[in-house]
Amino acid sequence: MKTLKTKSSVLTEGDSRAPNRGMLRAVGFKDEDFSKPIIGVASTWSDVTPCNMHIDKLAIEARRGIRENGGAGLTFGTITVSDGISMGTEGMKFSLSSREIIADSVETVSQAERFDGLIAIGGCDKNMPGCVMAMSRLNIPSVFVYGGTILPGKYHGKDIDIVSIFEAVGQYSAKKISKEDLHEIECRACPGAGSCGGMYTANTMASAIEALGMSLPGGASTPAEDQKKKEECYNAAKAVMNLMEKGITPKDIMTKKAFENAISLVMALGGSTNAVLHLIAMGHTVGVSVTLDDFDRISKKVPHLADLKPSGKYVMYDLYKVGGITGVMKMLLDAGLLHGDCITVTGKTLAENLRNVPPLKAHQEIIRDLRHPLRPTGPIVILRGNLAPNGAVAKVSGLNSTSITGPAKVFDSEEAALESILKGRIKSGDVIVIRYEGPKGGPGMREMLAPTSAIVGKGLGDKVGLITDGRFSGGTHGLVVGHVCPEAQVGGPIAIIREGDSITIDADRQSLRLNIPEDGIKKRLKSWKAPGLKYKRGVLYKYAKNVSSADKGAVTDLS
Repeated sequence: MKTLKTKSSVLTEGDSRAPNRGMLRAVGFKDEDFSKPIIGVASTWSDVTPCNMHIDKLAIEARRGIRENGGAGLTFGTITVSDGISMGTEGMKFSLSSREIIADSVETVSQAERFDGLIAIGGCDKNMPGCVMAMSRLNIPSVFVYGGTILPGKYHGKDIDIVSIFEAVGQYSAKKISKEDLHEIECRACPGAGSCGGMYTANTMASAIEALGMSLPGGASTPAEDQKKKEECYNAAKAVMNLMEKGITPKDIMTKKAFENAISLVMALGGSTNAVLHLIAMGHTVGVSVTLDDFDRISKKVPHLADLKPSGKYVMYDLYKVGGITGVMKMLLDAGLLHGDCITVTGKTLAENLRNVPPLKAHQEIIRDLRHPLRPTGPIVILRGNLAPNGAVAKVSGLNSTSITGPAKVFDSEEAALESILKGRIKSGDVIVIRYEGPKGGPGMREMLAPTSAIVGKGLGDKVGLITDGRFSGGTHGLVVGHVCPEAQVGGPIAIIREGDSITIDADRQSLRLNIPEDGIKKRLKSWKAPGLKYKRGVLYKYAKNVSSADKGAVTDLS
């Protein structure tokens, strides 16, 4: 087994390493363990969120798998932030920056302890890209395990989830439901452990990582509280040992074609716009160029097939029951929409993994077949124009209208916009502008779930537009455009919009425009002055000083 100790031998071999071994003996190592490869288990356990509250038990299963398959395991923790709890508050500014902290912390511990392999188990949104980014930097045999989706709640015979509560706030404000209804929806929407149930960011990224080849087949759609999730953690240990024996590392798996597979699956599922941000960042970290143009190109050829929330009817558990993510990938592979020759953490290719996967169940409405798509092209659309010279991101699934021209209602923060929406100041035909919420300007690029859900709750979901240099929750739907680049804080054109200016959002033409003469735009930009950073020290100050633009993935190590 010493041949598998590519890094840990410097800690465990030789008389001079007696002190190192002494420390390891204190945590349970025996003589025989020092000849085994040391595999780290990065646990994102936390009871600050249902997404992660069960991961301690999953980490125990991973450790058992390591022990019973010839390795020596060490578990360590990293952070998580609950987007659903911090949403709409100053706390949400720390969400995206937590992705970088997770990546940095997993890299730090793994490098310091000289792990030969790594299993990471994540739940809430930023855990997944953060852990995979760390794996990319480490480039040691690694497997990611998704903690799994929550089961849906029930109210009046209908499935509900966390987004149902956000939308109920708008419905109650509009006097469409009673206070009792609001309270009951609040109490019933989140019935146990697991990540938010629709095709929101957590389920989107779990699916993308499975298509990327960095997690075991089927893991993205297995519910958090299913016994199979524990079995997956045990099997992840066997997979890491196999990867070490074969010398397969993340850079062998996370190729350009693998990222194209991930993007293709996201399009077919109608996934979160956050996938754009995270996949670009993951590509940067592993040394693969992933750009907005890749999303644009793939969107034009991959249809939207999944009738999943937020724009559809169903949740991930429904998809699990009819064949899961592997079933969808099998269909896409058979249609020539995935690269089957990409190597995965099983040590086999994607095509080999899917060879014996049964087709999706017949006569179900959750995943359309390729002849009857919800939309013939992908629902994530890249927009450009004089308001977004470096690009912006929209999601058009479930929309009756994909364009609007209207007067700007301008807000320099999410809170100001939400207050105006709830007080009835936004009218049909308006285009809401929320700026200074980008990676630097926020800082932290908050998700605008509270305003967008309030708009839907008010019955204005298909009647107003919204643009922002912030981003959106995977639970957002409507005629909304995020990731507007350059952001306001660095002098992007979104900074010089004035109240009442005419703005056009046209997703079909992939255009985002401020309808004033170009010389007027130049004049306004010339007189614009950058505001000071909102934080002068601490995490968000460091983040704002170092973070890249959204079209570069909002990473903090861009050279």
